[in-house]
Amino acid sequence: MFSAIARVFRTPDLQRKIWFTLGIVAIYRLGAFVPAPGVDYGNVQMCLAQGNTSGGLYSFVNMFSGGAMLQVSVFALGIMPYITASIIVQLLRVVIPHFEALHREGAQGQAKMTQYTRYLTIALGVLNATTLVSLARTGALLNCNLPIVPNDSLWTILLMIITLTAGTGLIMWLGEQITERGVGNGMSLLIFVSIAAGFPAGMAQIFTTQGWRTAFIVLLVGILTIALVVFVEESQRRVPVQYAKRQIGRRTVGGTTTYIPIKVNMAGVIPVIFASSILMLPGILIQFNTPQDGTPPPDWVVFLSQYFGDGAHPVYMAAYFLMTIFFTYFYVTITFNPEEISDNMKKYGGFIPGVRAGRPTEQYLQYVISRITFVGALYLGMLAMIPLVAFVLINANQNFPFGGTSILIMVGVALQTLKQINAQMEQRNYEGLLR
Repeated sequence: MFSAIARVFRTPDLQRKIWFTLGIVAIYRLGAFVPAPGVDYGNVQMCLAQGNTSGGLYSFVNMFSGGAMLQVSVFALGIMPYITASIIVQLLRVVIPHFEALHREGAQGQAKMTQYTRYLTIALGVLNATTLVSLARTGALLNCNLPIVPNDSLWTILLMIITLTAGTGLIMWLGEQITERGVGNGMSLLIFVSIAAGFPAGMAQIFTTQGWRTAFIVLLVGILTIALVVFVEESQRRVPVQYAKRQIGRRTVGGTTTYIPIKVNMAGVIPVIFASSILMLPGILIQFNTPQDGTPPPDWVVFLSQYFGDGAHPVYMAAYFLMTIFFTYFYVTITFNPEEISDNMKKYGGFIPGVRAGRPTEQYLQYVISRITFVGALYLGMLAMIPLVAFVLINANQNFPFGGTSILIMVGVALQTLKQINAQMEQRNYEGLLR
């Protein structure tokens, strides 16, 4: 293994890309600790030390920002506005024919959709920055009585919103630079770094509060979860496809056998993000509709607080699990089009052995994908439950280091990056990084 890593750094072009990627990552992590203008950094650290933050509500967003959100730094919004914008643009293909037409145009259409994603990212950045600054001003973000923004004049608030939005734009640009000039997918790598940055603190907290036995059990569960994620993410159903021989001029083409790879988890982590985002809404409604003068809150606020204010409540867990399954089917239905695949196979003379071309092929693919998606949906639901179950069993906070979502993202990004490095090594040395 070490000799393979040494070969990577002996390749000048690949070595330059890796160092460039590490430099961008260093800049990204540095921005997570630079406080936004108008923020009292000392008070922020004192509030975080008290441990009364709204971690359960904002932990998911805070995880994607590498802890920068609760630090109220210039990169507080992290990569979440870009992720949300990418998902929205992808979903708009279903309802807006223009986006579907762009998707079919290839590289030129994809570049146009990327431009739309950038514009939407900035718009969402302004919206998220306004919400974050409002929460910081009122103290609801950190549940602390110390003033986070001592001078809440209009100019200070506008400057904070502009700075946080610019931070989002800079993160988007850094990710694109890694994709173009570095190694791996830039946005995915930044998410990887953000999640990995919270692992040492999470393990240290469990070791301090629960002891070494619990820390060892958590580490063992994390290793088993990683093994499960690697196994499932690499698992796929291969549907065989044969192409009939055709005579084009003097050449005979076709007659080959290939397959359609259908992954067990085709939706990735998107369903978990959808479910988490929706389940954040009750917590936000509770915070903004709870009277500060000590008067009893409305009945609907009491209902939301009872069932959705705590992630350890069985109703919350059941809703999270069922919504993850629902969004898995929803996302796969949007992204996998059996009719389009069937038409393309028929156009080029392909067929599935034992299945007639056309409508029967479409029905067969729909049957296969529905069965595979059921397994993938249960798998994602189980991964989403890991931090919630840990919260009940060992009284861990919502930033449980080996949560299923974080492991799923990290393993997926690591596998993707290793495969790209391996492909570049095979192009240059005929011997890859992986054997």
